[in-house]
Amino acid sequence: MNVFAGRMIIAVGGDVVTHNLVSAGILPDVAVIDGSTMREPCERVVDLPVPEIGGVSNPAGMLTGALIRAVEDAIDAGPCLIRVDGEEDLAVVPAVRAAPDGACVLYGQPGEGVVVITVDKNARDKADWLFGLFAAE
Repeated sequence: MNVFAGRMIIAVGGDVVTHNLVSAGILPDVAVIDGSTMREPCERVVDLPVPEIGGVSNPAGMLTGALIRAVEDAIDAGPCLIRVDGEEDLAVVPAVRAAPDGACVLYGQPGEGVVVITVDKNARDKADWLFGLFAAE
Protein backbone atom coordinates (compact mmCIF):
# COMPACT_ATOMS: atom_id res chain seq x y z
CA MET A 1 0.00 0.00 0.00
CA ASN A 2 1.39 3.41 -1.03
CA VAL A 3 0.76 5.90 1.79
CA PHE A 4 1.68 8.69 -0.64
CA ALA A 5 -0.96 7.80 -3.26
CA GLY A 6 -2.70 10.88 -4.57
CA ARG A 7 -0.25 13.27 -2.89
CA MET A 8 2.48 15.42 -4.36
CA ILE A 9 5.83 14.02 -3.19
CA ILE A 10 8.83 16.30 -2.84
CA ALA A 11 12.18 14.73 -1.87
CA VAL A 12 14.70 17.27 -0.54
CA GLY A 13 18.15 16.69 0.89
CA GLY A 14 17.48 13.85 -1.10
CA ASP A 15 20.04 11.68 -2.92
CA VAL A 16 19.48 8.70 -0.61
CA VAL A 17 15.82 9.55 0.05
CA THR A 18 15.13 9.88 -3.68
CA HIS A 19 17.04 6.70 -4.50
CA ASN A 20 15.09 4.75 -1.88
CA LEU A 21 11.74 6.13 -3.06
CA VAL A 22 12.50 5.17 -6.67
CA SER A 23 13.72 1.73 -5.55
CA ALA A 24 10.36 1.27 -3.80
CA GLY A 25 8.52 2.19 -7.00
CA ILE A 26 7.52 5.68 -5.80
CA LEU A 27 8.46 8.49 -8.17
CA PRO A 28 8.68 11.89 -6.47
CA ASP A 29 7.07 14.82 -8.27
CA VAL A 30 10.07 16.95 -7.35
CA ALA A 31 13.50 15.74 -6.23
CA VAL A 32 16.28 18.05 -5.08
CA ILE A 33 19.71 16.41 -4.96
CA ASP A 34 23.35 17.47 -4.70
CA GLY A 35 25.31 14.27 -5.34
CA SER A 36 26.29 13.80 -1.72
CA THR A 37 25.07 12.32 1.52
CA MET A 38 26.29 13.59 4.89
CA ARG A 39 28.72 15.80 2.91
CA GLU A 40 30.38 12.80 1.27
CA PRO A 41 29.94 11.73 -2.37
CA CYS A 42 26.80 9.63 -2.75
CA GLU A 43 27.30 6.23 -4.33
CA ARG A 44 23.61 5.84 -5.17
CA VAL A 45 22.67 7.07 -8.62
CA VAL A 46 19.41 8.94 -8.94
CA ASP A 47 17.83 8.29 -12.32
CA LEU A 48 14.39 9.76 -12.84
CA PRO A 49 12.55 9.87 -16.16
CA VAL A 50 11.66 13.55 -15.70
CA PRO A 51 13.04 16.88 -16.91
CA GLU A 52 16.12 18.04 -15.06
CA ILE A 53 17.22 21.47 -13.89
CA GLY A 54 20.96 21.61 -13.38
CA GLY A 55 23.50 24.21 -12.42
CA VAL A 56 21.52 25.58 -9.48
CA SER A 57 24.13 27.03 -7.17
CA ASN A 58 23.53 26.99 -3.43
CA PRO A 59 26.37 27.12 -0.88
CA ALA A 60 26.10 25.23 2.42
CA GLY A 61 24.00 26.97 5.06
CA MET A 62 22.32 29.24 2.53
CA LEU A 63 19.20 29.56 0.42
CA THR A 64 19.96 31.31 -2.86
CA GLY A 65 17.33 32.94 -5.00
CA ALA A 66 18.22 30.44 -7.74
CA LEU A 67 17.40 27.45 -5.53
CA ILE A 68 14.20 29.01 -4.22
CA ARG A 69 13.01 29.79 -7.77
CA ALA A 70 13.97 26.33 -9.02
CA VAL A 71 11.96 24.65 -6.22
CA GLU A 72 8.94 26.91 -6.78
CA ASP A 73 9.05 26.42 -10.56
CA ALA A 74 9.40 22.64 -10.23
CA ILE A 75 6.42 22.44 -7.87
CA ASP A 76 4.33 24.52 -10.29
CA ALA A 77 5.48 22.77 -13.48
CA GLY A 78 5.27 19.13 -12.52
CA PRO A 79 7.77 16.30 -12.34
CA CYS A 80 11.31 17.59 -12.16
CA LEU A 81 14.77 16.74 -10.81
CA ILE A 82 16.84 19.65 -9.49
CA ARG A 83 20.61 19.11 -9.32
CA VAL A 84 22.22 21.54 -6.93
CA ASP A 85 25.81 22.66 -7.17
CA GLY A 86 26.65 22.98 -3.49
CA GLU A 87 24.19 21.88 -0.81
CA GLU A 88 20.43 21.35 -1.00
CA ASP A 89 19.56 20.60 2.63
CA LEU A 90 17.74 23.87 3.36
CA ALA A 91 15.53 23.56 0.26
CA VAL A 92 12.96 21.95 2.53
CA VAL A 93 11.97 25.47 3.68
CA PRO A 94 10.96 26.85 0.26
CA ALA A 95 9.50 23.46 -0.65
CA VAL A 96 7.07 23.54 2.29
CA ARG A 97 6.25 27.20 1.58
CA ALA A 98 5.43 26.48 -2.09
CA ALA A 99 3.82 23.03 -1.90
CA PRO A 100 0.04 22.62 -1.94
CA ASP A 101 -1.83 21.42 1.12
CA GLY A 102 -1.57 17.65 1.48
CA ALA A 103 1.79 17.41 -0.28
CA CYS A 104 4.50 15.38 1.45
CA VAL A 105 7.99 16.83 1.76
CA LEU A 106 10.57 14.17 2.64
CA TYR A 107 14.13 14.73 3.75
CA GLY A 108 16.88 12.67 5.34
CA GLN A 109 17.75 13.13 8.98
CA PRO A 110 21.34 11.83 9.40
CA GLY A 111 21.54 8.86 11.73
CA GLU A 112 17.75 8.81 12.15
CA GLY A 113 16.01 8.08 8.83
CA VAL A 114 13.46 9.99 6.80
CA VAL A 115 11.34 12.88 8.02
CA VAL A 116 7.96 13.40 6.34
CA ILE A 117 6.20 16.76 6.54
CA THR A 118 2.60 16.81 5.39
CA VAL A 119 2.05 20.35 4.19
CA ASP A 120 -0.75 22.29 5.81
CA LYS A 121 -1.19 25.79 7.21
CA ASN A 122 0.76 24.94 10.37
CA ALA A 123 3.73 23.51 8.42
CA ARG A 124 3.67 26.48 6.04
CA ASP A 125 3.58 28.95 8.96
CA LYS A 126 6.65 27.26 10.49
CA ALA A 127 8.45 27.37 7.13
CA ASP A 128 7.53 31.06 6.73
CA TRP A 129 8.93 31.76 10.20
CA LEU A 130 12.17 29.91 9.40
CA PHE A 131 12.44 31.66 6.05
CA GLY A 132 12.17 35.00 7.83
CA LEU A 133 15.34 34.19 9.77
CA PHE A 134 17.44 34.20 6.58
CA ALA A 135 19.12 37.40 5.41
CA ALA A 136 18.35 38.54 1.86
CA GLU A 137 21.09 37.95 -0.68
